[in-house]
Amino acid sequence: MSVRRFEDLVVWQKARVLTNEIYKITKKPEFSKDLGLKDQIQRASVSIMSNIAEGFERGSKEEFIQFLYISRGSCGEVRTQLYVAKDQNYITEEEFQKLQKLAVEVSRLIYHLIESVKTEGFRGQKYKKTYKSFREEINKILEEIQKEMKSSCGQMADNSSQTSETSDT
Repeated sequence: MSVRRFEDLVVWQKARVLTNEIYKITKKPEFSKDLGLKDQIQRASVSIMSNIAEGFERGSKEEFIQFLYISRGSCGEVRTQLYVAKDQNYITEEEFQKLQKLAVEVSRLIYHLIESVKTEGFRGQKYKKTYKSFREEINKILEEIQKEMKSSCGQMADNSSQTSETSDT
């Protein structure tokens, strides 16, 4: 699958799932009363996917990498805020573990994307004659990452189904 839009990036799609999960837990009555934490964790989760998108659309390798680092920092922020939510009993241990695992996965995927973009020889859209050339170069990098992510998603699904089977018994 070729990546033409940031929405095609598996890492952006995973960040979107994380954001939706954060919004779900912050609707819980006990969590929703803590307006400061609720607002901060929602903003941080939105920042993850927003910075992936903005960096992708910027058009240069350096800017893309910069925005990916910002996105990864926001991932760390979400993970920290999940500890606060758990410590305040706003979320269960199970919710905490699920969201931490997802946030760590998103952070890892961002890291691998950064490293791939750094090592590839493209300079970015700003330095190309056509928009298509930039996309072709980035597609090569992203296809490698997506292959890795698909294999790790399959492993996670297997682990998840084993966990739910164990907890059902």
